[in-house]
This record gives sequence, C-alpha cells and structure tokens, in this order.
Amino acid sequence: MAEKKLITVIGATGAQGGGLVRAILDDPDGEFRVRAVTRDPSSDKAKALAERGAEVVAADIDDVESLKRAFDGAYGAYCVTFYWAHLSPEKEANEARNMAMAAKEAGVEHVIWSTLEDTRQWVPLDDDRMPTLMEKYKVPHFDAKGASDRVFAEMGVPTTYLLTSFFWDNLIHFGMGPQKGDNGSLSFALPMGDKKLPGIAAEDIGRCALGIFKRGSELIGKKVGITGQQLTGQEMADALSEALDAEVSYSAVPFDVYRSFDFPGADDLGNMFQFKHDFQESFCGARDVEFSRSLNPALKSFSDWLAENKERIPIG
Repeated sequence: MAEKKLITVIGATGAQGGGLVRAILDDPDGEFRVRAVTRDPSSDKAKALAERGAEVVAADIDDVESLKRAFDGAYGAYCVTFYWAHLSPEKEANEARNMAMAAKEAGVEHVIWSTLEDTRQWVPLDDDRMPTLMEKYKVPHFDAKGASDRVFAEMGVPTTYLLTSFFWDNLIHFGMGPQKGDNGSLSFALPMGDKKLPGIAAEDIGRCALGIFKRGSELIGKKVGITGQQLTGQEMADALSEALDAEVSYSAVPFDVYRSFDFPGADDLGNMFQFKHDFQESFCGARDVEFSRSLNPALKSFSDWLAENKERIPIG
C-alpha cells in the first residue's frame, strides 16, 4: 500500500486549520496524513490532535526556517493567517510571504492559501464611499490577504486561492449573536441592509479544503469561493428565532454606526460589511453553495449549524 501523502496545516489549533486537521483524521481510509503546526504543541488543543493521531510540530509563521522544517516532505500545505491576533496588515502580508517562500523552497506540490478580496480593486483609496484606514487600506484584513495572492503566484508556488465566507461561529466567539434589549427582546444587528451575506460553518472550511486536495492538481492556479448558504439579515434573524424559540428581530445597523462601535477593528468590519453590501453581486457570485457541496457533501446550512450550536451562542 502506497504511503499516504502528507498535508502540513498552519494554524492547526484555529478554526480553519483545526477543521482541516480533523477532516483528515476523520478520513482514516483517505490518501492523506496530517502534520499539525502550532506555536505551542503543549496546548490542550494541540495535545487533543496528537492523541487523535496527528503529527504535531512547533513552528512560527514569523520564522521562515521553522516553516521550511514544517513543510519538509509535505505534498500539500494549508496556509492561513490570523489578522485579529495583531491587527496589522503589514504583519499579515509578511506572514503570507514567509509561508510562500517556505513552501517554494520545500517543494510543496499543492498549497491552499486562505485569502479574501483586495477591496481596493473595487473601492480605490481616493473613493470616499467608505473611509480609508491606516492610510493604505479600505478593509485591512481583506486587502492584505488579497494583495498577497500575487506573492504566491510570482514565486511559482502551485496554489489554490480559497475565498472563505463569514463564519457563523462569529455568533459564538466574536460577540455577534443576538443581544437582549432593556425590555428583554432579542435583536440581531448586522450592517447588511437587505443584501445577502455568504456564511459558512468554520468546520466546513477545513472539509472543503480537504475536498480541494482530493482533486489533485485540478484547482491549482484557480480562485475558488466557498459558502454554506447566502442569507439576508432578516433570514438569519428568522432562523435564529426558530432555533432559540424566541423572537429575534433584525436590526440593519448603518455602516457609519457600526464603524463607530467601541471595539478593536470596528471600522475595519464596518467597511467590510459595506463592501459586501455594495458589491453583493460580485461577492456572492464568487462563492457557490453547490460547488462547496461538491467539495464537502456534508456541508451545513445555517439552520443545520444552529441546531448543533444554539446553546453555545451567548445572548448579550
């Protein structure tokens, strides 16, 4: 029996990377084995992956040499950054370059780069429809990823560019769930007007990534978008009402109001939602539910995800 091909997964204890590690481990008769990369192999999450059979190694995406070691001998690699750990697009761009360099030097045959649109292709810096942030960006956590696509291309790294969608898990971990008003009523705030928001269960991103690797070289050089369902804010509120067995009203927060909220990155997210709203046809068109399901037949809808996770959503 042929030896299984090795997939190295960056961010193996995070939402995207962890989902891919578990997807490979859940497919014991599949063609891949997995090397889970983390800064801290002694963490509880890393130990849990090791106990399930993953090879867990330490590496730092700020250190190219450690990445080369992590990629050594790998057929494939899943490359992802986590902007919200530092809120620096320049740092994120450097991390992407480090991963591309390491993958190139290690001879990785198939990289999946978890990316997003560079919104400046739609809204130039001198366009005052939305504020320019940090002097160089419209949506910093999108733009740095999107601009890094060309780094993988210019280095000749065989790459699939994976466009992800809004994580429904943000309702649990990012404070985006329904909030309770003074009168006890529940309200779901989303600055999307009546436009659709492509969303996905974070775990499904990893499963879709595995589907991409299973297709071999077919999707190398291509940009592919994944989503579990595309819903308006009202449709999401209706699904929340049914899952929580309590009426949840939809509050279409104006972009400027959202940008003014008192949490780090509120202006970035306000611009992000405005971009998704103003360019819905392009943004939704780049993400296809049926294509996503072809990669991952177990793809969840929002209602599926709510059925499994409703108790985990904190009601503010």
